[in-house]
Amino acid sequence: MFCKNCGNEIPEGTKFCANCGQAVEESMPNGGSSYSYTPPQNTTVYTTAPGSEAKSKMAAGLLGIFLGGFGIHNFYLGFTNKALIQLLVSLIGGVITCGLATVAMEIWGLVEGIQILTGTINTDAQGVPLKD
Repeated sequence: MFCKNCGNEIPEGTKFCANCGQAVEESMPNGGSSYSYTPPQNTTVYTTAPGSEAKSKMAAGLLGIFLGGFGIHNFYLGFTNKALIQLLVSLIGGVITCGLATVAMEIWGLVEGIQILTGTINTDAQGVPLKD
């Protein structure tokens, strides 16, 4: 049986789709499913966790350009490990190197911000495409 909302295969007897959270229709009396879904050929089907929304490409790009040295854009996109590295290197490394590490992190953030706006980076940490 397949979910009518997202097309995910669902085991018999399941009341909700584990992929999208949609309620599953009951099976027909003859044992067949009441709905069958086949995604169109040559299309990409993106799935998201229930309750999650696509992040804004513009917001992520501008955060990368203006606050990228502190990893704020990576926090926004869900890349927390990379964001923490950028933040700690900017703050602690900046004190130790008289600001040189902070400048390096700002260049890194600027480059990632431009990559986000141009579409080179086009998904968040969960693989959900960024919205325009």
